[in-house]
Amino acid sequence: MKRKILAALLAGVMVLSLAACGGGDSGSGDSGSTDAGGGEASGDMKIAMITDSGDITDQSFNQTTYEASKAWAEDAGVEFNYYKPESDADEARSASIDQAIADGANVIICPGYLFEVPVMDQAELYPDVKFVVLDVAFENVPANAYCCTYQEELSGYMAGYGAVKLGYKHLGFLGGMSVPAVIRFGYGYVQGADEAAKELGITGDVQVEYVYGGQFYGDADITAYMDTWYGSKGVEVVFACGGGIYTSAAEAAVKTGGKLIGVDTDQSAIINEYADDLTITSAMKSLTTSVQTLLSAIKDGKWDDYAGKSENLGLVSENSEENFVQLPADTTLWGDGFTEDDYHTLVAAMYNGEIKVSDDTTAMPATEITVNDYGSIK
Repeated sequence: MKRKILAALLAGVMVLSLAACGGGDSGSGDSGSTDAGGGEASGDMKIAMITDSGDITDQSFNQTTYEASKAWAEDAGVEFNYYKPESDADEARSASIDQAIADGANVIICPGYLFEVPVMDQAELYPDVKFVVLDVAFENVPANAYCCTYQEELSGYMAGYGAVKLGYKHLGFLGGMSVPAVIRFGYGYVQGADEAAKELGITGDVQVEYVYGGQFYGDADITAYMDTWYGSKGVEVVFACGGGIYTSAAEAAVKTGGKLIGVDTDQSAIINEYADDLTITSAMKSLTTSVQTLLSAIKDGKWDDYAGKSENLGLVSENSEENFVQLPADTTLWGDGFTEDDYHTLVAAMYNGEIKVSDDTTAMPATEITVNDYGSIK
């Protein structure tokens, strides 16, 4: 009851603000101009992005979504602001949504699974606001929301396959928390490594060390764990899958000359600050494509094609650059065993159904290579 009263008061503030000055103006982020015409679009569109538990410099979901939204808004001449919740809690994320709408936003972009509860609540309170929610699957999608998840197992597969083809035989997987997206990345990675080992006839020589950190950031305990992997166990490359958890893997890798695989976005720029060519590739989700597609649809009056829908995005083409899951062509350390042409051939085979990757998250995939599953560090 209190939330509905608050929503009504905020809505009233927003209406008065719009009547008085032609639009709300937030001091929380960046704004583009509001001139442009055509459809609900342009001048009438006011976009706000809400960060989850991180900020716009996290080299992951928040930063990529922020940069994609800001760039699109600037090109379209649309106002854009971002809001960072005061704490890592549903109530704080909901409060940021309230504030954005009070400031005049009518398109809210929310990246990450932490928005499931806030958006389900807020979408009902604000039926005239459009919610674009990335990496969240709703059982019953609100009529004024669009949500999508990604087929992480596919880019995870590409990364594991490529690593073994490039000559790495002792692999590691360091997940953040064992949430579905991270599990799919990991299980895809294992499947890809297994298939490459089969093709090379070296299944007896390839093994994967597998663990979750229990959090999405590195710390001294996780770094010590990675020191053991790279130093004592002889792990050559670790897929660091979980936002900022890469820091612990990177700190350990540079001591032995080990390598990393990034996640979600092309993390080579930030990981390679620890050492040149530390990142062999990144298993990516194309958040930029998702953001640009949805904002363009709203601008062009095609929101109804997406409203109320939940999509699981993956391969849509044999052309790797057009897909929602991929490896970065420009920064992957291609080699004789896995060239860029080999990558394109792999993507085409996956798209055409010649290679099938399981998305089952209930149990570790059966493999011919050895997988040592250690559960969680914390």
